[in-house]
Amino acid sequence: MLAVKSMDVRENFKEWCNRVVGGEILVVSRPRNENVVIVSEKEYNEMAKAKKNAEYLAMLDRSRAQLEEGKTITLTMEELREMEADDWEPTQKVMEFMEKMPNE
Repeated sequence: MLAVKSMDVRENFKEWCNRVVGGEILVVSRPRNENVVIVSEKEYNEMAKAKKNAEYLAMLDRSRAQLEEGKTITLTMEELREMEADDWEPTQKVMEFMEKMPNE
């Protein structure tokens, strides 16, 4: 990781971009500690993917916890198909499930 002043980046922007594309991470220091970080598009995409993966894993953890706590309902394919109708109304099975679930 490299740290440089914004003036240096301005004077040699192409050189700094080449170093970033080459794998360096560039921290540009600015007044009042309002620094910025410059990374390559490849590095950014990897970070974005890692963030999405972490969010997905957290969702899976929440789903597993709900399953372990019995906060799930099992429906047949026929019941799911019926739910697609515009005039569908919750069945007794769905109503009972909803009643036992706390409002989250």
